[in-house]
Amino acid sequence: MATTRTATTQWKGALLDGSGTVSLDSSGVGTFDVSWPSRAEEANGKTSPEELIAAAHSSCFSMALSNGLAKAGTPPQSLETRADVTFQPGEGITGIVISVRGQVPGISAEDFQQAAETAKANCPVSKALAGTTISLKAELVG
Repeated sequence: MATTRTATTQWKGALLDGSGTVSLDSSGVGTFDVSWPSRAEEANGKTSPEELIAAAHSSCFSMALSNGLAKAGTPPQSLETRADVTFQPGEGITGIVISVRGQVPGISAEDFQQAAETAKANCPVSKALAGTTISLKAELVG
């Protein structure tokens, strides 16, 4: 069964001096302030499209890696995934770095790295962002 998730942005003013709010409509978990300065300079308590992409990518990657590890017979005890999305004004999103630290009993560092590479290539958000360079740093911890 297909699912659709919805967010709505209300924007007022021009790009450089305007601002808006983005609401996560499907979940209802919140409404967040957005502005150009919070996107191109310092966050200053506001979010940006890139931060929202980072949240989507880190959670999707974690789900994909967890599933792949479990299917291989080595379910993780824990995964900590960070996605850094770089935005360059005038160019757009110039790259994404996914960093994952995993506590996975019974797996080698090489097998963990391979599972992470597979998750990076196959998670739905990675696929949606295929036009962007996505790098990976994977670390297996005790």
